[in-house]
Amino acid sequence: MAALARVLVIVGPTASGKSALAVEVARRLGHAEIVGTDSMQVYRGMDIGTASPSAAERALVPHHLVDVWDPSHAVTVAEFQECARAAVDDCRARAVTPIVVGGSGLYVSAVLDDLRFPGTDPEARARLEGELARGGAEALHGRLAELDPEAAAAILPTNGRRIVRALEVIEITGGPFTARLPDPVEVYPTVRVGLEIGREDLDRRIVERVDRMFAEGFVDEVRTLDGQGLAQTPTASRALGYSQVLALLEGRLTEVEARQQTIDATRRFARRQQRWFRRDPRIAWIAYDSLSIVDDVLTLWGSETST
Repeated sequence: MAALARVLVIVGPTASGKSALAVEVARRLGHAEIVGTDSMQVYRGMDIGTASPSAAERALVPHHLVDVWDPSHAVTVAEFQECARAAVDDCRARAVTPIVVGGSGLYVSAVLDDLRFPGTDPEARARLEGELARGGAEALHGRLAELDPEAAAAILPTNGRRIVRALEVIEITGGPFTARLPDPVEVYPTVRVGLEIGREDLDRRIVERVDRMFAEGFVDEVRTLDGQGLAQTPTASRALGYSQVLALLEGRLTEVEARQQTIDATRRFARRQQRWFRRDPRIAWIAYDSLSIVDDVLTLWGSETST
């Protein structure tokens, strides 16, 4: 019986070119499919603001975990883990190489490593949600940063639902969740590749991405979603750019301000992504602008799979 396929992993900060690279690598490999681990690309209709794979890219290579749920559905990491692993397992069972792609470090780890998530405490959850309603997400994020800096680094300061969940886990377990985790144990055999990009280049590419989002109709996308109740969703409305454009639509920001705040928030998030992935010694780093980047990835893939 043939061995199940290994999993190729491509990670890096937002705007580093992961998605396009994954498509090219999948085309060169042949029997390969992409499993996204972006915590916001899973929502339907949030395409421009999350830089979801285009229809042309999806036609070239099958993609999983893109446009799965309506924005009104608050996806938990545990739920995402179950669905993404099902996609990986399905690929491997069909002798197809799964290419896991993402910049959400916690979601990548949840899919590929032996991460298990504690249950819930309704009383603690209700109390923390009350504090969120009264004091706002950033105040709770500050508390999380004191109790569990690694968890805080992986969660946007505006993502109240995830901040509440992290603080709830800390109460349930009696200590920082990340501190309790053992050294990562892989669920699958993987070859992990990270895109190396300097701060100046990354900042420039983020500005270009945000400018392109607004030029391609990002405000109209958010306006349509707002008509469907986006502002009332606990998670999707707080995605990068979406909260800023909602403020624009409400008259609290000008378009110039919304655009700049989106750039600033994306830059901060990209720094956290880089810190998260840098601590993982299993990742082999390749320059994002290497002229031979596809060959570089395939060389790593071949050298690892041949051992």
